[in-house]
Amino acid sequence: MTDTRQRVAVFSLGGTIAMTSQTTGGVTPTLSASDLISAVPGLAATGVAIDVHDFRQLPGASLDFSDLLDLVKEIEGLTVDGVVITQGTDTIEETVYFLDLVHSGEVPVVVTGAMRNASMAGADGPANVLAAIRVAASTEARGIGSVVVFSEEVHAARWVRKTHATSPTAFTSYPGPVGYVAEDRVRIWTQPSQEQRFRAQEINRSARTAVALIGLGDDGAVLRAIGTQVNGLVVAAFGAGHVPRACVDALTGLATEMPVVLATRTGAGPVLSNTYGFPGSESDLLSRGLISANTLNPIKARILLQLLLMQGADREEIARRFGIVQ
Repeated sequence: MTDTRQRVAVFSLGGTIAMTSQTTGGVTPTLSASDLISAVPGLAATGVAIDVHDFRQLPGASLDFSDLLDLVKEIEGLTVDGVVITQGTDTIEETVYFLDLVHSGEVPVVVTGAMRNASMAGADGPANVLAAIRVAASTEARGIGSVVVFSEEVHAARWVRKTHATSPTAFTSYPGPVGYVAEDRVRIWTQPSQEQRFRAQEINRSARTAVALIGLGDDGAVLRAIGTQVNGLVVAAFGAGHVPRACVDALTGLATEMPVVLATRTGAGPVLSNTYGFPGSESDLLSRGLISANTLNPIKARILLQLLLMQGADREEIARRFGIVQ
């Protein structure tokens, strides 16, 4: 008899959700994908067929771009209705945006994890996995791209951020979630706009990028030091894209050597283009060759810049791609 159930592939990458206590102290990733799935109450009642994949067993902080490229290749070789990825929460916002830019097709890719490991009271992993599987299997989420599902909220890759170090409700987004799960039903009320995607096979060059956080009294020395080690730089600037006057010369020089992207460190809102006119203002820096991140926060801007450099894009193409970000 043909199995007509919705089929979801679950990839375990490690992280808190897969961690257990060790006799030597602390917790480390030890649980397999099957272990995670077997701990989810109510999963059988969903009627979803699950394929498990033990892909990595690493803390979220130790994942890198090669891991994510390998993951995309694995996902795109499957015939399933949806994909769930469990991983450490440290880098979920980066993973989901990377996948949203690189993974093609209508199949929803859902990233989730846990803030409380399996040995803690009130571990949130099973509930997050159950909600993620519901979203991945739902027709409502088809074509939505890559999303984060946490605490029964659905967050678009473009906007989601980890905004608390320990809270089970650590993931938020501005202007808000694009959906949620309630009474076992997936409700999606808006589809995030899709950005131009990359082809995984074309991301084959090495590159190093960094985010430089601008702080009060910054004199540009750290910017110059970082600039000697990277191929591209994202500047997490004050407000709508401002830096101290003392940083201007350093950024002017760096922008002649590599793409330098100007983002706001505030967490929401755009980099302006022509409101302020003082040295170190957004209009001043853009006139010196910096590239506006528009509404991308510094973490997401670095992901986009990294992918563009790994694809071999020149400055003109990088500026064009950032220019179409809304």
